[in-house]
Amino acid sequence: MQNQDLSEWMHDHVFHVSSDAAERSTRLVMWVTAITMVIEVVAGWWFNSMALLADGWHMSSHAVAIGLSALAYGTARRYSKDPRFAFGTWKIEILGGFASALFLVGVAVLMLGGSIERVISPQPIRYQEAIVVTVLGLFVNIVCALILGKAHHHDHPHGHKHEQSHDHHHDLNLKSAYVHVIADAATSVLAIVALVGGWLFGLSWLDPLMGIVGAALVLVWARGLIADTGKVLLDREMDHPVVEEIRMAVEGSHANADLRITDLHVWRVGKQVYSCAMTIVTTDPHLTPNVVREMLAEHEELVHSTIEIHLNSSTS
Repeated sequence: MQNQDLSEWMHDHVFHVSSDAAERSTRLVMWVTAITMVIEVVAGWWFNSMALLADGWHMSSHAVAIGLSALAYGTARRYSKDPRFAFGTWKIEILGGFASALFLVGVAVLMLGGSIERVISPQPIRYQEAIVVTVLGLFVNIVCALILGKAHHHDHPHGHKHEQSHDHHHDLNLKSAYVHVIADAATSVLAIVALVGGWLFGLSWLDPLMGIVGAALVLVWARGLIADTGKVLLDREMDHPVVEEIRMAVEGSHANADLRITDLHVWRVGKQVYSCAMTIVTTDPHLTPNVVREMLAEHEELVHSTIEIHLNSSTS
């Protein structure tokens, strides 16, 4: 594909296939999360619950992070036909997911610090009121997870058979929003356990302990999300199975001539699509870039290729 053709293809097939639904879902979840966050923070302060405050702080960063995800979708859509973006604007969404992961780390640090402070200096808690608000927060998290889950189903492609067999997460920006909601739900469950334990059995130490456990869970999820998004942002794709498939498709289809790929670079330019650049050394004088592209035709996930051919006249 030429650059302009590729840009239009990316706009029509990569963005509009799923990002419209994902953007609407993340915007809705952002507003629901923000409203619930205000309720939880005020209630946690009023009822003096560290678990509830931690849940509210956690949710406040989620509102910002999910807002960043929605902003990333909007920005990617706005500039999707801008020719200055050589391979489209998809990585704006990945950058949004990376930023959301960093917010998760910040939330975990706040939760950990606040919980340790309450271990050192315990405070009385109004358990019954705090439990009611926390259950409300959990209900909101479940609703938000269902909204984002529905958008996730729209994200699965109907083509690219090779890519479907290798990738289990297509939209990392949507995944980042989903992880925020799931993390929120988990901390809500932990808060409920802590509050019920303190109310019924006098185990007041459960409140800060669950804050520490929740912080550890959030850090684990943040680490995974940072790894996934960082891999794409840094174009660390050369261990992907599609790389070896490309090599085999070229070198294995020209058995009558000496043909080998001496340089190969593959990188992701969309949710399920790739670009590649390769240098081929061959003794076949009839080999052209178009012939090589025909060899790669079965790989529908490969949308752009740059092919350089060097003729080696020597025979072994």
